[in-house]
Amino acid sequence: MELWDAYSSKFEKIEGMTLVRGEPIPEGIHHLVCDVLVKHTDGTYLLMKRANGKLFGGMWEASAGGSALSGEDPLQCAKRELFEETGIVSSELKEVGRLSNRDTVFVEYLLITSCAKHEIVLQEGETTAYRWVRREELLSMRKDELATDRIQCFIPELSIPIK
Repeated sequence: MELWDAYSSKFEKIEGMTLVRGEPIPEGIHHLVCDVLVKHTDGTYLLMKRANGKLFGGMWEASAGGSALSGEDPLQCAKRELFEETGIVSSELKEVGRLSNRDTVFVEYLLITSCAKHEIVLQEGETTAYRWVRREELLSMRKDELATDRIQCFIPELSIPIK
């Protein structure tokens, strides 16, 4: 059973309230999700392919990320998700934006790294492949190829809408 902290739409933790993954989230309550866009110092971006059984399965994602576990702050969540989904360990994450929707508050991060590009580690059950792409290729991807373009909205060089 995965437990989450409850948040307001203003990113304030609601003390004494815990959410359970898979159970309905009460109206007006949110859970925290963190995403990390990984940009290599050579200018390419890391794409991760979602496992087929997942929501948006088989599609590419321009971030590593997921739900914060109970007790995690946004940066702890982002670092954990980054490591779990890519094998990258870094403390150089820069927060680039926040937004909320019906039941989720999102904190978006950018990591610029010189990691060994061939040493990305896939998370079993979550990701099945990865690739590094130039800005132009990322921007040319269609909505049915790219699972989310949420984080790209906060990166000026990627602010051109996905097709």
